[in-house]
Amino acid sequence: MKIYLLSLGAGLLVGVVYSLLQVRSPAPPLVALVGLLGILVGEQLIPVGKHMLNGSAFAAACDKEKTVSHLFGQLPGRQARPQRQDQNTDQG
Repeated sequence: MKIYLLSLGAGLLVGVVYSLLQVRSPAPPLVALVGLLGILVGEQLIPVGKHMLNGSAFAAACDKEKTVSHLFGQLPGRQARPQRQDQNTDQG
């Protein structure tokens, strides 16, 4: 139940920000994408900041939190394709 209340609270906060910026919901695609980018980056600020406060360099802190893979995920077309069993056998 707590996660639903937090989600509702975040949604209300975003609604207030949209209202202050005079953006109608659903937001235009570019505004929505920039907002999603802000969410992804914002999620990483506290964990990376904690590592930096403990003496890690920015790059090391990002590595420890796997920030790049979290922000960009696995890009389309870059998945390793499993090989079929019959393709692995030598035919000769």
